[in-house]
Formats: sequence, structure tokens, C-alpha cells
Amino acid sequence: MATRPVLSEEKNPRGIPKAPFIADVDEYMGERDAEVEGTLRAFQDAMAKYRYMENNLTQRRQSLEEKMPDIKKTLDMVEFIHERRGGKSAASENDDDIDDLENEDDKTPIRTTFELNDTLYAEAELEDTDSVYLWLGANVMLSYKIPDAITLLKSKLEAAQATLDHTIEDLEFLREQLTMMEVNTARVYNWDVKRRREKRLREEAEKKAKAY
Repeated sequence: MATRPVLSEEKNPRGIPKAPFIADVDEYMGERDAEVEGTLRAFQDAMAKYRYMENNLTQRRQSLEEKMPDIKKTLDMVEFIHERRGGKSAASENDDDIDDLENEDDKTPIRTTFELNDTLYAEAELEDTDSVYLWLGANVMLSYKIPDAITLLKSKLEAAQATLDHTIEDLEFLREQLTMMEVNTARVYNWDVKRRREKRLREEAEKKAKAY
């Protein structure tokens, strides 16, 4: 039996164990007559766990890459409304009545379109407002003042980007560990083939020696 565990105690920052390189198979297996099938089975189990984690992280990456553009689009829209309101406030404070009449166009509602489904859109007008409604998931929508909404969306975008960066890093780490386990499997298998061949040649030589 193997004298060492299949995976190392060393882990990456998210707790994924590292697969050590087996430099000396003789030392790892412990003895020349060690049973190999159990070791190879343990290697296969470790690779199955790595592939399971890889599959989960791949799905997480896809979900984040789909969600982040929506957050960015929402943030851009809320910031646009905020900037438009800021421009109006400055104009109302600094302009006189004549300028107010000249800038009457600035007070017109924002015309936009809303997506009702994949192929259906509806036109709408957005009146001047100091709050917006944001979907928070699980059919939950809450009202936020525009500055609070901007802060929330920025924090969500930053958190999603950080999670995506960690996910990509973990996927690269997992691929390296899978490669290492494949190398270890090949080294132990080849060690077993060589051992069996040497044993057969040794037995044949002993038979010939006895025949003489």
C-alpha cells in the first residue's frame, strides 16, 4: 500500500488540495511487492473529485459572466439618471426664469424602451425621480434612493468581479492538479509494469539455473 496520502495537505486560498508530484515511486509505494490496484483506484477517485469541482466552478463562471453585464447595464442607467438630475438641480439653482424657459427641454421625461420578452418591447417615459427599484433576486424588488442604488450596484459588481477572478484562478489550479494526477497515475502504472517484467525475468532466470 502507498505510504503517503493521495493529496497533499497544502491547499490553495479557497481550500482546494494540491496534488503532489511522486518523484520516487519506490519510496511512495513503500515496498516492491506493494499492491497497485488500490493506489490507482485512489488516484481515480481524487481525479473524479477534481473534475466535480471543475464542473461546478465552470458553471459558476458562466453564471457570473452572464450576470455581470446586466449589473453593469443597470449601474450605467442609474448613473445616467443621477447625472441628469444633478444637471437639472444645477440649472434650477443658477438660472433665472428666462433661462428656465430656454431650458424647458431639459425637463422633458426620458423616453426609453422596456424589454417585455425576447422579441417584445414597450416604450415608456421616465419622470424625474430620486429613487429606483432594483431586483435583488428570488422575486424580491426594493426601492433605493439613487445614490444608495449606485453604491449597492458598484459593490455587487466589484464582488462579482472578485468572485470571477477567484473562480478562473481555481479552474486553472484544478487543471494543473488533474494533469499532475494523470502524471502520477502513469508513473505508478509504468512502475508496476516494470516491476512485473523484472519479476518474470527473474523467475525465468531462476528456472534456467535450476535446470542446469
